[in-house]
Parts: sequence; structure tokens; C-alpha cells
Amino acid sequence: MRPPLRAVAMLAATAALVTACNAGDDWSQPHPAPSAIGTLGPGFVDPSTKPAPEATITPQPGSWAGVHPPKDYRVVLLTAGDDKPTTSLVAAVKDWADDEDVALRTITVGTAKDAVPSIVKAMEMGPDLIVTAGNDLIDALAMVTPNHLDEKFLVVGAELAEPTHNVTAVDWSGASFRGEGLGMSSTYDAGSFTAERCAAAIRAGVAAVLNDLTGIVVWLDQPPRG
Repeated sequence: MRPPLRAVAMLAATAALVTACNAGDDWSQPHPAPSAIGTLGPGFVDPSTKPAPEATITPQPGSWAGVHPPKDYRVVLLTAGDDKPTTSLVAAVKDWADDEDVALRTITVGTAKDAVPSIVKAMEMGPDLIVTAGNDLIDALAMVTPNHLDEKFLVVGAELAEPTHNVTAVDWSGASFRGEGLGMSSTYDAGSFTAERCAAAIRAGVAAVLNDLTGIVVWLDQPPRG
């Protein structure tokens, strides 16, 4: 499958803008599997039971604060749209990367037809994690992610209707866009994408991924829904 992926990725180069926080980083060099620094706090998840696939967990606020990525954790931020919620998420991811000494590269998707090639481009870069921001990416992610189960994805501010084990989402009642023709949630609120909420989304999501709590939705509302 690799040759076709490379061919599609070449097309993506003209459709997406790629930037890097550390342009000199060479991701082609050997890289140890990342592991979390620190531990999850009480209330993030029941330590005696791992969440079932596609489950929703509602961690206690701040229970993720003690978990950090290793230095030079390789992350590609894949973003689509210039609406306020998306730009707020992008700003939060970039601030987190600066704070945590993460090796961050960004792909900005131009149009809907560029979404799939851009996801392929992100995978070809060889990151530890692909973080996505923007509702316009959800349908493309639903198409691509089940066929690349070795790639880890973190969706912030939205979720996939039927995620596979490699896709983790961080969501809340003011976000919760799921794509696939389901339309916008009746509780959608662009004003809920505050700087504080977006910062919590990236940190809680990465904490889950680094602790192998993947294929689930991390729900940031309190109290728990339902």
C-alpha cells in the first residue's frame, strides 16, 4: 500500500500548507516509542476497568494535569477551516506544543477535496500522533482511519460516529459534531470553544492517548451526560 500512499501524498503537497515549529527536526531518524511522563490523577478513569471501545469517559477536571509527553514528541496538527472554534483549537494545540517541548508540524487543509490527501500526507510524515481540528475533517477521517490502524489520531472539539481503536476524541456538549450526514448537534455552541476549554481538550486527549486509553471519547462536561 505504501507506493500509492506516497503518490497521493505528493498531490497533497500542493493542497496543504506544512509548517514546523522546529524546521531542523529530522523525523526520518530512529525514534523510541513514546511513553507518558507522570501519571493520571484520581477521577480520570476507573483504574480497575479499561473503557470499552467507543465508550465515553468524563474525567474530573485537572485529573490529566500530571501527564506530559516525552521531549520531542512528534505531532502533526491537521487543521481545516478559519472559523473561531477551529482557530481557538489550533492556538491551544500550538501553545501546548510550546509548553511541552513537542516537535509540532502543521498541515492546513485548503478545501474539502484536499482532506483525504492531507491526512495521507500527515501519516507519511511519521508522527507519534496526528491531532485534528476542524469539523471539515471528520468525514475524511471516518474514511481513512479504519484502514490505518497503526496510526494514532486525536480529534479535538468533535468526534467520529464510529471510531476505531486508533481514534480518540475530546468533546463536550457545545461541540460534538460527528459528520456522516448527522448534521450539527442541537447543543452546538461556538462560544463554548474558550481558550480554557481548548487547552483542556488537547491536554486531556494526549493524556488519554499516552496511557493507551484510545478509541474512546473524553467528555469534558461536568456533571457526566446521561
